[in-house]
Amino acid sequence: MTKEEKGGKSRDLTTGPIAGTLLAFALPTLGSNILQSLNGSINTIWVGHFLGEAALAATSNANIIMFLMFGAVFGFGMAATILVGQAMGRGDIDAARRAFGTAVGMVLFGAVVIAAIGWMLAPQILTILATPGDAFPLALAYLRVIFLSLPASMMVVLVMMGLRGTGDSTTPFWFMVLSVVIDAGLNPFLIAGIGPFPRLGIAGSATATLVANHVSLACLVVYVYARDLPLRLRGGELAYLKPHGPLVRTIKAKGLPMGAQMLVMSSAGLAMAGLVNRQGVDTVAAYGVAQQLWTYIQMPALAIGAAVSAMTAQNIGAGRWDRVGRITRAGLITNLALTGVMVVVTTLFDRAVLGLFLGQDSPAMPIAAHIQLVAAWGFVLFGATMVLFSTVRANGAVIAPLVMLFVSMYPVRLGFAAALLPAWGADALWWSFPAGSAANLVMAVAYYRYGNWRKGALLTPEPADCEEQAHADAEPAGRVHPTG
Repeated sequence: MTKEEKGGKSRDLTTGPIAGTLLAFALPTLGSNILQSLNGSINTIWVGHFLGEAALAATSNANIIMFLMFGAVFGFGMAATILVGQAMGRGDIDAARRAFGTAVGMVLFGAVVIAAIGWMLAPQILTILATPGDAFPLALAYLRVIFLSLPASMMVVLVMMGLRGTGDSTTPFWFMVLSVVIDAGLNPFLIAGIGPFPRLGIAGSATATLVANHVSLACLVVYVYARDLPLRLRGGELAYLKPHGPLVRTIKAKGLPMGAQMLVMSSAGLAMAGLVNRQGVDTVAAYGVAQQLWTYIQMPALAIGAAVSAMTAQNIGAGRWDRVGRITRAGLITNLALTGVMVVVTTLFDRAVLGLFLGQDSPAMPIAAHIQLVAAWGFVLFGATMVLFSTVRANGAVIAPLVMLFVSMYPVRLGFAAALLPAWGADALWWSFPAGSAANLVMAVAYYRYGNWRKGALLTPEPADCEEQAHADAEPAGRVHPTG
């Protein structure tokens, strides 16, 4: 497949040096992850500065809901990204467009429905979450605007994931920059009503997100068509936006387990928070600060995992199985280097880093430093597991990683913490993190070496099937149900 056929900035990941290509792909993804986290931190600062603690509690409750919503689009987006990557590896751009079109149709329809239902049921949702009374009206105003931004937000995420499947991680980075600049920049103006802007309070923070998502999506779509990137749909290809049966089944079958992994992690996190809350306010504060650091420590692993997934999917599609093992090894070595450096730096300079969140005389400071010393190195193991899981998922193996994650989170991590808490005290909680990561890595290595993931394959319908559906779509008689 030539560059002209691929178009735009898409990259052929089936040839050339593996380590250099992996790093070049991962770095823009890492930048996007950092920007996304910084955007959340900056917006939290604006809300806290202008509106106070009740508003922070309100956004926290609303963000829990949004995390669960994005769990679904993450799973479907990952499944579509793998399909796109495999098709690009085969040189079949039409199959990539069909997979992407089906994903867009599914996610857009689902996002609109969820947004409408969420807007109407927002009070009931917040009641179920036991949102504090003084934060309830603020949370309601914030959540309803966020639900309105949901379709555009999900589409931005999906398009960016699709572009990564084509081998382009640079374009998503620049449009993440655009989104963050608009969102973080508009927050203070819309919250406080500075200059010509209306004073919207907490709804202003959500409105800034809404504007940023819509502007970013519009600019991203214009850019995709202006540069004639591989995923653009024109003419008869627009029929691909109507979800195609076999592709829908594949994306659902592969996407739901990947989305469920976010639910497993979030529910385990809530259970761990319940155990930590019993250790006193200083320990809770120290744990919260440690989690802030962990967010950034794990980012290299997430970026490397995304790069490994895209590269492996393209090489599997191209039949280059000789490169799959080398990609995995390069991912493991890169993770060891990047995540290892993050762990070493944050451990050696823990006082300076933790001082960004805590005063040097805070009683939580030594606790946070101890948590960091005990648990942070486990993220090197976490990163290795991410690389192995990304490899096997690239060929459609999604159930085994979900089961292994559940085992490592519940019987191992939470079981370890609960069993040893009476004897070890709070140390049982901190040691449970590397214990869970180690167990997950052992299972991942065993599955990578001895599992049957190499025999799986994602379904890509034959062109004839799609032509038949396109003709049926063009004729009213071919529509058994309303398309909506």
